[in-house]
Amino acid sequence: MSEKKMSSSRRHYLKSLMLSIAKGLLEDEAKENEQERIRWMAENCPPLSLPGGTQQLQEFLKELHHKIDVIDEERYDLESKVNKATKEIEDLNIKVIDLKGKFKKPTLRKVRMSADAMLQALLGSKHKVSMDLRSNLKQVKKEVKEEEEVGDWRKNVDEQAGMDGRKKKFETA
Repeated sequence: MSEKKMSSSRRHYLKSLMLSIAKGLLEDEAKENEQERIRWMAENCPPLSLPGGTQQLQEFLKELHHKIDVIDEERYDLESKVNKATKEIEDLNIKVIDLKGKFKKPTLRKVRMSADAMLQALLGSKHKVSMDLRSNLKQVKKEVKEEEEVGDWRKNVDEQAGMDGRKKKFETA
């Protein structure tokens, strides 16, 4: 397992060689791009022939403005189609997320709001509904337990002493 390390001079030489090759490739690519651009311009853009007179020049400018208007209309139409498509894609993505069930529920915060304010927020200011929730609750009467008189505990112990006291306790309960 004896791997030989490259000397620093050899490493620098190879690095400069790679950089020179890459530079040559980039120059060739730039020349090809320039030739491609010239070829495309020759195909798609006819040579500009400016008319000699003022009247002809004005007609030429009107024609250019008309072409610009047509292109702007097409651009606007395409832009609106793209915006509509992106909106539709977003809606479909939301539907897909909902269907997958991976929608994360946001953390709920405690809101202090009365029932009337909540109804007004939900229904809007047009509908005025007052809802007194307390009036709908049932009235429950509390049963008051009769408390036994608290007396001297020694007296109570003396009464329950023996069999008679325990017998009284079972009979009263």
